[in-house]
Amino acid sequence: MGSAAVKEPVEHTGPADGDGVEPGRSGVPVEPPTPPDADRFHVEIVGTGPARKEGTVVLAPVGELDYDTVAPFLAALEAHAGAERVVVDCSRLLFCDSTGLNALLRARSRVLPAGGRLDLAGLRPPVDRMFEITGARTVFRVYEDVGEALADARPGNRP
Repeated sequence: MGSAAVKEPVEHTGPADGDGVEPGRSGVPVEPPTPPDADRFHVEIVGTGPARKEGTVVLAPVGELDYDTVAPFLAALEAHAGAERVVVDCSRLLFCDSTGLNALLRARSRVLPAGGRLDLAGLRPPVDRMFEITGARTVFRVYEDVGEALADARPGNRP
C-alpha cells in the first residue's frame, strides 16, 4: 500500500560515491529516496485561506488513484471530513479505478448527514469516462474547473 511522502531536501556530506564525483557536493540539497507509490500519486491540499471560500477545502489528487495509492487520498478526505464543502480538483488525476470511486462515494456519504458537500472539478478523460459509465457523474456536482466550483453557491447536494 502506498503512502504520501513529504519531499524535503537533505544535505549530502559524505564521501564521494566511488566515481570521484560527490552527489550534490557537500552543502547542496539532494532529494531523499521516496516511497515507490509517491511518484504515481499524491494529494495536494490547495487550501482554505482567504482566497478560498470559508469552510471549503480543495483537494487535488495528482497521478493514478487505485488500490495501491488510495491511502493518502483517504487520509486527506478524513482529515477534512469536518469541512462544510470539499472540492476535489481532478484536473491532474490521470487514472481512477473502482477503489478511488468508492473512496469518493463513501466520503460523500459521510458529509451529507451534516449538510456538507463533496464536489468534483476538472474531470478529464479517461477518469471522466469511468464516472460516466458507472453513473457516478449523476451523484456528484461536477464542474469544468475549480473556479467554477467555488463560484457556485447553491445550497444542497443535488447535481
